[in-house]
Amino acid sequence: MTAVLREADETDLDRIRRWRNHPAVRQVSFTTHEIGADEHRAWFAKVLDDPTRRVLVYLHDGVPAGVVLFADVDGGSAEWSFYLDNEGLGRNVLAAWLRLEQAAVDYAFDELGLDVVGGATLADNRQVLQLHKRFGFTEARRYVRDVDGVPREVVWTELRAADRRQGRKR
Repeated sequence: MTAVLREADETDLDRIRRWRNHPAVRQVSFTTHEIGADEHRAWFAKVLDDPTRRVLVYLHDGVPAGVVLFADVDGGSAEWSFYLDNEGLGRNVLAAWLRLEQAAVDYAFDELGLDVVGGATLADNRQVLQLHKRFGFTEARRYVRDVDGVPREVVWTELRAADRRQGRKR
């Protein structure tokens, strides 16, 4: 039962779009429309060309099962987000969430050398907020953002490298 993150490449393009377009993922995302192939291809080319971004494929027991994104990787901090292959994982989705989050936290601090990693989560996405809390993320602020013309409350959570180290000692 290993969790691995690897850099995404062109062979991942269709699967990443399929995962991203799953209704359960779109429901908790800031961009909720179904993403077409051309739009996705343009996004992928842009992020691969940006040295401050990372697109990583999460492997669940060796099988591609999710994506982890890091943005604004610069100056010791970054924003992160993720989504999973909800259909492909089936009953394994909870285990995959836990393993993906651990792998992402490890990557942020051990590979990228970050001091702090943070992310924005819709306030009604309680499951993900609880997951982040379990890994030591703390709420830094709340704000309102328009999602499809509707004001939605957003929770920004952060994890600092020093807090992660303290948590590992427990």
